[in-house]
Amino acid sequence: MGAAIGDCGAFGRSNVYYGMMRLSSAALISLAAGWSGCATRNVHETPPLVERLSADDKVVPHELVVDFRDDEPHQTIAELGRRLGVTFRPVSDFFDTDEIYTVESDDPEALLAGLRADPDVEAADFNVLYSIPQGEQAMFADDPSTENQGFPNDPKFKYQWHLEQIHVKQAWKFAQGAGVTVAVIDTGVARVPDLAETEIVAGYNFVDNNKNAADDHGHGTHVAGTIAQSTNNGVGVAGIAFKAKIMPIKVLSARGSGSIGGIAEGIRFAADHGAKVINMSLGGPLSSSVLGKAIKYAHDKGVVVVCAAGNDGRGRVSFPAAFPDAIAVAATQFDESTTFYSNWGKEIDIAAPGGNTRVDQNGDGMNDGVLQNTIVPGDISKNDYLLFMGTSMAAPHVAGVAALLVSQGVTSPDAVEKVLKASAHAPKIKPKDDANRYGAGILDAGAALKKAQVEYGAEELGLSALAFGAIALLLRRRALFALGFGGVTAMLIAASGLFFAPSLGFASHGLAAFGDGNPIFASALIPLACVALFYSVRTLRGVLAGLAIGFGGHLLFEIFSRTTGVRFVPDFLDGAWLTANAALSFALGYATLRR
Repeated sequence: MGAAIGDCGAFGRSNVYYGMMRLSSAALISLAAGWSGCATRNVHETPPLVERLSADDKVVPHELVVDFRDDEPHQTIAELGRRLGVTFRPVSDFFDTDEIYTVESDDPEALLAGLRADPDVEAADFNVLYSIPQGEQAMFADDPSTENQGFPNDPKFKYQWHLEQIHVKQAWKFAQGAGVTVAVIDTGVARVPDLAETEIVAGYNFVDNNKNAADDHGHGTHVAGTIAQSTNNGVGVAGIAFKAKIMPIKVLSARGSGSIGGIAEGIRFAADHGAKVINMSLGGPLSSSVLGKAIKYAHDKGVVVVCAAGNDGRGRVSFPAAFPDAIAVAATQFDESTTFYSNWGKEIDIAAPGGNTRVDQNGDGMNDGVLQNTIVPGDISKNDYLLFMGTSMAAPHVAGVAALLVSQGVTSPDAVEKVLKASAHAPKIKPKDDANRYGAGILDAGAALKKAQVEYGAEELGLSALAFGAIALLLRRRALFALGFGGVTAMLIAASGLFFAPSLGFASHGLAAFGDGNPIFASALIPLACVALFYSVRTLRGVLAGLAIGFGGHLLFEIFSRTTGVRFVPDFLDGAWLTANAALSFALGYATLRR
């Protein structure tokens, strides 16, 4: 993504630019001034804000986007429109739940000031069009070779240097993204041949307000390919989380741009319909409270939001990447330096391969773009293997690895970001301002999955062992009894993949993976029910105690690691919930053995 906003140009068989137009310096200055002060500005000033906004046709000068409270009655909104002499138009058919509207006015500044002062309005802004980042390039990948050795057997995998840079093959030993839905909020997704084995779930088209979220540009399909291209199918190229599901959310038109109202609706749709990761390779230079609120909504529902930093090659991260609840991704090339086009700044969280189609640094005979299968921009009746470059290409690398982590039970967005950053590796040559250009470093899928599996698993097992030992000491003469039955029970639970799976290398992560934050599985209810049902069987009491202690150990681990949230429990009460249930589990185990 980037600050540029404009239409897509034609593509040739060499370097091709999307042809986005930059905002002029004068327009940016006037926009920055007007945006921050439009709620209090005198509408009779010369020149008025609306005229300055008109200097750029990507900021709709007479149109506002308004986000009402989600429980606001439609009748109340209609009545407000009648009092103000305007008509509030729903952005999509999902206005019943999202309450996001647009409204036109001859005096938008005065209307904006009034709406922002209304307690029933959560956010209001001038309507802005975000777009595909400017300056992104594409090349056709002419490769006569069809041979490839080993796993994966995709013949063009050898040209995906970008997957090697993030050590994806090491990550595949742990996970492939099964069970996770990733929303691609972009130009839509086309069913190209190398997505044939990838599950694409129902999405939505917020450009035309219908269910047809097919790609009519090529950008969204390329992004989806990096995340989940069908892999080891003997065709084309590979994707990172190739067993994940893709949810296409079309918010950008065939010309590569879309309104913040539609993008905000797309984010909320994804969060409400099962997406665990969102990728947004789009943006612009201006913030939007409506969009920021939508991202926070998704984050608070447990969705990891990944965004491209922008392609202006300057020290200013674009929106929505600059929002605090988004993971902002910069772009690297083959030699691990950040690319000439990648934006930088304090908001950068991590860097990932974005490619540079101007060079062939690895000498493999193909320019160093990011290679995926997509429809051909400008002729969408065809598909091919295209090399793209841009922060748009960097972001889906992070989204793909996030999906791998979520599939292992690290479902809290903050925990996912923490693992991604803690496992990132330093570039080969660190610049002086590396934190602003790389964030925590370069994405490392192998290290991230290993950290989630081994380190988290070891911590969890260690806490559980500590709990077993403490209760055994309290029981003294029954110490070996408690340790034996408790330990065996814990290992049986681990073998079933419910609790301590990471420590044993299984393909799920504890209760978090099994219950996905389900409060029943994140509580003492199951051991309590088991004790109530089988306590009368004396020979089972050790097993029951071990089960209770095992639950307590897992919950104790979750208190410190916060790898997942507890569904239906407010975030600020998660710790109290887990603490109370861990204490109850330990007490139940102790009481069961003591009696």
